[in-house]
Amino acid sequence: EISAREAVSACLDRIAEVDRHLNAFVDVRAEDALREAQAFDDGARRISARGQPAPVLGGVPVTVKSAIEVAGLRCETGSASRLGIRAATDAVAVARLRAAGAIVLGTTNVAEMLMGYETVNPLHGATCNPWDLARTPGGSSGGESAAIAAGCSFAGLGSDGGGSIRVPAHFTGICGLKPTPGRVPSTGHQPACLGPFSLIGVVGPMARSAADLRRLFHVLGGWDADDPYATPLLTTATPYPPAGEVWWFDTDDRAPATQETRAAVATAVAALAAQDYLVRQERPALLDQAAALWDVFFGDAGEMLLTAALGDEARTLPILAAMHRERGPRLPLTALRLSEAWAERDRLRAAFVHALQGRIIVCPVTAIPAFRHGERQWTVEGRAVGYLDAMIYTQWFNILGMPAAVVPVGRSADGLPIGVQVVGAPFMEAPVLEAASDTGLSGTDGI
Repeated sequence: EISAREAVSACLDRIAEVDRHLNAFVDVRAEDALREAQAFDDGARRISARGQPAPVLGGVPVTVKSAIEVAGLRCETGSASRLGIRAATDAVAVARLRAAGAIVLGTTNVAEMLMGYETVNPLHGATCNPWDLARTPGGSSGGESAAIAAGCSFAGLGSDGGGSIRVPAHFTGICGLKPTPGRVPSTGHQPACLGPFSLIGVVGPMARSAADLRRLFHVLGGWDADDPYATPLLTTATPYPPAGEVWWFDTDDRAPATQETRAAVATAVAALAAQDYLVRQERPALLDQAAALWDVFFGDAGEMLLTAALGDEARTLPILAAMHRERGPRLPLTALRLSEAWAERDRLRAAFVHALQGRIIVCPVTAIPAFRHGERQWTVEGRAVGYLDAMIYTQWFNILGMPAAVVPVGRSADGLPIGVQVVGAPFMEAPVLEAASDTGLSGTDGI
């Protein structure tokens, strides 16, 4: 209905209007984006005249988390240790967006070294939530979620090793997908998703609707020889029949969810029941083992690697500081301990997949809605809930390697968005996204 140049211009105008309040962007490539949009419009007219179909993302303005390489733009991961580093080439996921016709507007702010559920770092400061500037949009992909939620971008790329796509999507009222490792190439992400991080860290799409997530996923998915977990499966392929049964739970003893969060889960479950899904309240007990393993892979391995780069300052990064504060003294990460944890993770994943048998899980994204800048503890149902525990609902599914989508469903008493998490067994992105759409509350179609 509009030209690519009009879409890009509208986004650039919106960035100029609101980003001084949000601080969502690291780099904006305004002139290049407008030139590319004009070139697309000129080419689109020729394609149309020949009766050929336009590219699936033709002319769509997108943004990219600044931990994912975009040629010529800064890729600093919010850390002084990477100050001034610019990408020489596009990450594979960025290249696939461009090949599908998308136009990159710029890159967005992150948590320092991606180790926080709040987007703040010493290079670019704090990003604010468009719903309430006194609150965070989440992290580590908080700049990306803020940009999309505020209308500065149609969609974009984030990454997720412990909730970094899903928490920001929940906090800002947009949609996000954490795919199965290897489904979307992580090549070109910094730090690299290699070694233990290849099990938990992924690149995935963020947008304003579940339908848009599906469009983006089909563009992004597919084999890449440099991704250690890459799979040649088509994005529509799934190892199970279509999901018809849903297990759901709305709270966890370790981190009770707010009443409004539980109400959002109930709303989503009711919508699925109305779509003829068989729904059953069931919290898999195997989740209890997953949290401790995530601590090892994300926390202990992360601290070991970051200490080599940052020294003792690594322990002040929010997730690592919370791990020491909330989870108690940490054992040294020896080769034996990592090997044992790796084997236990593989056993747990297999047991969980067998228990699910193709079912979908619906549950909270976090125990709370978006929190105020700097907060690290909250009272829910009369209990103190710490920073890490509040986010446990996302951490489980990183260690299990399971795809999980977030869709907006409810609002808090303060008017803040509340999302719901829809989860499936590995490689079940298609039924997960279908169920996310079937909530009937999956955002506003934007692409």
